Amino acid sequence: MNYVTQGVCAKEINFDIVDGNVHNLQFVGGCRGNLKALAILVEGMPVQTVITKLQGNLCQNGTSCADQLAKALKKSVETA
Repeated sequence: MNYVTQGVCAKEINFDIVDGNVHNLQFVGGCRGNLKALAILVEGMPVQTVITKLQGNLCQNGTSCADQLAKALKKSVETA
């Protein structure tokens, strides 16, 4: 899935959901080292676990890249 972010430095988030787990997470833009680490940490985790852990994690503008990932995953689950 491709998700266009709002209110953060990263411009978009790309990921796959396979059997309910997050795979191939990539952020376009943003803090490269931090977002690469986040992608490694959530690789293979259940979607709902990632949403629960990251939603509401705020940085600026009332959101963060982690919060945007939670929103992207929620949207993906809702439209599946």
